[in-house]
Amino acid sequence: MALSKSVEESLQEAEQCLRNALAYAARQERPIICNSISKLILEIDHIQSFDGILDKLEEFSEESE
Repeated sequence: MALSKSVEESLQEAEQCLRNALAYAARQERPIICNSISKLILEIDHIQSFDGILDKLEEFSEESE
């Protein structure tokens, strides 16, 4: 079951906002703040990627049955 359109759009919007925050943080904040923001961006990316992987596994499972 793929991510719903609204969830996918919300994740993309959150990622864009975090990238913007990271750009500002890179100029003014301590490195640990930049590191934390970049980890959040990475987690959002993992959610989207992992959902795609699960979809492919489901398709493969259905085809093999």
